[in-house]
Amino acid sequence: MDKIQLQIRAFEAADTRKLSAIWFEASRRAHAFLGEARLREQRTLIEEVYLPNAETWVACLDGAPVGFIGLIDSFIGGMFVDPGRQGSGIGRALAAHALALKGELELEVYAENRPACAFYQRLGCEEIARRPEDDEGLPFEVILMRLRNIDHSASRGVGV
Repeated sequence: MDKIQLQIRAFEAADTRKLSAIWFEASRRAHAFLGEARLREQRTLIEEVYLPNAETWVACLDGAPVGFIGLIDSFIGGMFVDPGRQGSGIGRALAAHALALKGELELEVYAENRPACAFYQRLGCEEIARRPEDDEGLPFEVILMRLRNIDHSASRGVGV
């Protein structure tokens, strides 16, 4: 992110299409095991329910959204970064912003999404529990994690 500074701001309704596209492309890569048809169905929920109703923070480079984090109290409902921008510190910055606001965070991540699991572990998240099914009762193992502080030195070069 050399000379362009990352800015994090509150969600605006005008962000919906761009954030939905970021969510979809990142999910196609990270959650391919769910199947594209299921992801397309979930995209409507992202646009109509999750983005406008969660406490959503948008990461922008040169004014353009490149990622976001959705909070429900201190729970990370989702964090997604444009796949072309992953690894540049955007996910780390979003998590740090959320942690500064909330003091402690919890999240769930699919066990099969190994890059995200590794990313959260490098941030300092601790595994609290696992369950064999996702929220829809499908057989996708989910890991519940908690974050109390971020060790920035351990997470250099990795973004979600």
